[in-house]
Amino acid sequence: MEEGHLAARPQPIGAAPWPQPAGLHPLGEALLRVPVAPGAGPLPLILMLHGAGGDPARALRRIEPIAEAALVLLPKSRGATWDVLEGGYGPDIARIDAVLAEVFAAWPVDPARVAAAGFSDGASYALSLAMMNGALFTHGLAFSPGFAAPLHVEGKPRLFLSHGTEDRVLNIDLCSRRLAPKLKRAGYPLTYLEFDGGHEVPEAIAQRALAFLLED
Repeated sequence: MEEGHLAARPQPIGAAPWPQPAGLHPLGEALLRVPVAPGAGPLPLILMLHGAGGDPARALRRIEPIAEAALVLLPKSRGATWDVLEGGYGPDIARIDAVLAEVFAAWPVDPARVAAAGFSDGASYALSLAMMNGALFTHGLAFSPGFAAPLHVEGKPRLFLSHGTEDRVLNIDLCSRRLAPKLKRAGYPLTYLEFDGGHEVPEAIAQRALAFLLED
């Protein structure tokens, strides 16, 4: 766990049932947002990570406009923010791996559309998780990230970054405008969007991220 590795994997397509109705379901301290079932087929999964001082409910509100298109899993960090910022990978990796395994065991998840997503500190953490776990995450969706801190890299998941030009919490010049070129040079398929606004996830940006996840 100290190396940031996640062992949980989706079941083969068609193996999992559809066990619960649409809505919000608690999984310990995590939440699972279940959309209205679009049929018997598997769904994309978005692992959505909250920002510093946040919680799963607040993280869900950030992407509420796109929540009906996927299973959305919203874990809670053990501390005020994610473990990499509080001493190193380990405790939160274990919690995320356990709740992912629970969801994968019970729900039909499309293994071609599994995204690590997050806002602010959660965006930095999601980006790092995606880069370290390319065998699991096909996509990384980072809304206003500050950095990426993978201990190693695995595969080349497709990455989506967005950042407000007037962000007063994580300055765009010091964060995404430095990070995006590094990711491109490293060979990651990257979509990078800037928008007029602050430290937020505008609905139009959330919709672009969803289109990025769903496109062939």
